[in-house]
Amino acid sequence: MASPLFFLLLITLSISHPSSQMILLPLTHSLSKTQFNTTHHLLKSTTTHSTSRFHHHYKNHHQLSLPLSPGTDYTLSFNFGPYSQPITLYMDTGSDLVWFPCTPFNCILCEFKPNPSPSSSSPPTNISHSTPISCNSKACSTAHNSVSSSDLCTMAHCPLDSIETKDCGSFHCPPFYYAYGDGSLIASLYHDTLSLSSLKFRNFTFGCAHTTFSEPTGVAGFGRGLLSLPAQLASHSPQLGNRFSYCLVSHSFRHERVRKPSPLILGRYEDEKQSNGDEVVEFVYTSMLDNPKHSYFYCVGLKGISIGKKMIPAPEILRRVNKRGDGGVVVDSGTTFTMLPVGFYDSVVAEFDRRVGKVNRRASEIEMKTGLSPCYYLDAAAAVEVPAVTLRFVGVNSSVVLPRKNYFYEFLDGGDGVRRKERVGCLMLMNGGDEFEVSGGGPGAILGNYQQQGFEVEYDLEKKRVGFARRKCASLWDRLNRDKN
Repeated sequence: MASPLFFLLLITLSISHPSSQMILLPLTHSLSKTQFNTTHHLLKSTTTHSTSRFHHHYKNHHQLSLPLSPGTDYTLSFNFGPYSQPITLYMDTGSDLVWFPCTPFNCILCEFKPNPSPSSSSPPTNISHSTPISCNSKACSTAHNSVSSSDLCTMAHCPLDSIETKDCGSFHCPPFYYAYGDGSLIASLYHDTLSLSSLKFRNFTFGCAHTTFSEPTGVAGFGRGLLSLPAQLASHSPQLGNRFSYCLVSHSFRHERVRKPSPLILGRYEDEKQSNGDEVVEFVYTSMLDNPKHSYFYCVGLKGISIGKKMIPAPEILRRVNKRGDGGVVVDSGTTFTMLPVGFYDSVVAEFDRRVGKVNRRASEIEMKTGLSPCYYLDAAAAVEVPAVTLRFVGVNSSVVLPRKNYFYEFLDGGDGVRRKERVGCLMLMNGGDEFEVSGGGPGAILGNYQQQGFEVEYDLEKKRVGFARRKCASLWDRLNRDKN
């Protein structure tokens, strides 16, 4: 968890711009040297969690999107309550609830995960001054997956005559259960003051969890649901909540390269055209698709992926969302690697391997150790030729060319006294399984945060579109901080 010094820096660096209708906050990557003793260990953990999260999305709405383990995603910090308690949560566009551990707190089977404690820099939160949410509130119904207020007030033991007269305001919203890929929690709804820079939410709604299973850290949901942080911010200040973006600093699993924070921008700070040195960078936009079953997803349509000049058409399930909620591509800050349905993935890999595998030997052992494929042993001295990868989203001029480091990761393997060091490169896209498995309502694919590195990703909720603009994210953070002066 973050140190006390970090929270002091947060107060200093988190700035609001009333004139430009913007709040800037730092996102911190959770990469940790101490958590992973080898690159193989880190990559295997990351691929496993990416797969778990992707398949979790096929479950019902009552399940929380899977927060990944440290080393794979991004955290957001803010102050909470009348005494400005510091809180650090995973920032997640794939879920729609803000929840965190509350005192007294018990986490079952959390021995190998960072577990907040009273002695840590971010202990479980004291909510003794927070107000419980009423059983007849819209927030309560939303948290319970649209269960009627009369049923919820019955669960809260409100008398029948009070239910009939809708006079159950003093009865609290019942606790609710959330389960996800490798853990679960029981939470209750409260509201209190949440501070983002100089802005204060007086009645911010959040979930308080006293008991969790295998999940000691909370989540700041940024999805499209009514209880998400942007949705609540929009009700308080529409110019801030209806548009947000983040720019993830490239790290390539190297701890020393994640020293600067990634900017999270709430609201609008300039027009769509942004200066990047001497170059003017424009956003590439694609429309959001509505999902009738998972309304909190940021779904977009994908026409195909180009490997070099060859276009691999995407299956129909990736181009649109049907009436059952199947299909589309979810833009997700909480999943590391992009997950594709098996048939489409195989076609993309076949074309990539046809180009790269001609001159480079497949590294099957590395594939088994990391969960990535294909991997290759590379010439130690010569530069390897890798074809360009372009994501072609639905829409006019909606193609995004990925930087090489966003889809092809090179590292040294061996050097352990048994084998000599060898240079290895792996494709950073993953097989999401059979597309027919999504027939219960779920995304056809996920665009992970690794592929989003080095782009400002904008979520425009008014115009219902997602935008991508190539950025030097560390420089963007510096420039926006200079602008405050």
